[in-house]
Amino acid sequence: MDHWYIPATIIPGIGLLILSTSNLLVNLSTEIKTLIAEVTNNKEILIKRKLKQLKLLNNAMVFLYVAVAFFVISALVSGVYKSTGTSFDSAIYITISGIISALLALTTLIIYSFRAVKIRQDQFHNKC
Repeated sequence: MDHWYIPATIIPGIGLLILSTSNLLVNLSTEIKTLIAEVTNNKEILIKRKLKQLKLLNNAMVFLYVAVAFFVISALVSGVYKSTGTSFDSAIYITISGIISALLALTTLIIYSFRAVKIRQDQFHNKC
């Protein structure tokens, strides 16, 4: 892989995804804590659904961290091999692993978003 800097340029974008996902995680944790404090029978189901959402966000965070790790390793390995003048074509596979991990995280975040809207709709309909 001649362009060792390509994986390194992706890392800031993944970092922004990590930041926004961690904000979602903190907000959801706070909301769950509030719901647990005022628990009733119909809120137990809501708490369980929100805990599943929390698990989805946690999984997305893990995939994002793994993606960053793959991109860092790929850039580092490619840069070292390029500076020594040797060829290491396997770095592309490390980059592809990072891309796959990032795509898994994005898929998880999409599922989270759809479910979050459904939970909010259900909460609204139960209050009316």
